[in-house]
Amino acid sequence: MRRRFVIEAVMVATYGHLLVPSRPIDFVVPYSSIAELYDMRDGVEPVMDDPDDDGHVKSKINELIAFFEDALNSKKIEKAMQVPWRESSPLILNDTIHFTVVHAVDNAYYGEMFDPIETELLLTGLKLKVPLLSDQFEFQDKLIEAEVPVQIYDIEDFEFAVEEGISSSDFDLPNESDRF
Repeated sequence: MRRRFVIEAVMVATYGHLLVPSRPIDFVVPYSSIAELYDMRDGVEPVMDDPDDDGHVKSKINELIAFFEDALNSKKIEKAMQVPWRESSPLILNDTIHFTVVHAVDNAYYGEMFDPIETELLLTGLKLKVPLLSDQFEFQDKLIEAEVPVQIYDIEDFEFAVEEGISSSDFDLPNESDRF
């Protein structure tokens, strides 16, 4: 069974181990995070602190942009962009990795506490009931502080999330009568 995770597109370019999972994965990506790839590629700000790492990540960003711009993939993305919250057909990178692009729509409910990309990530996770992957501790802390009912894994726990994960039944509390 293919595991699904909501993630920013740049994280896939930044963390190479995400592209060699032990099980089939579907990365669910809000479209706005794909658009952000162009800003990162063309911007003067480095993506990484180390110049060698920055060059490597920018080349991976270019590869990911080329993947999304592929004629078949861009057609699937354009179709999804016609209706809010529509998911694209799977964009197949290889036998193990698929991408699904979502036309996520920011809403004001979480907009005050989170930036637009974060809001779209968490709303996508909530709407599709899919856990998030992130490397941003502040974002993770804000999710907990705001009590957003979405599951999130740190990028460092990716293999755990793929292999075992935590299901919603793991959070079930015992009934009062079961305590005594």
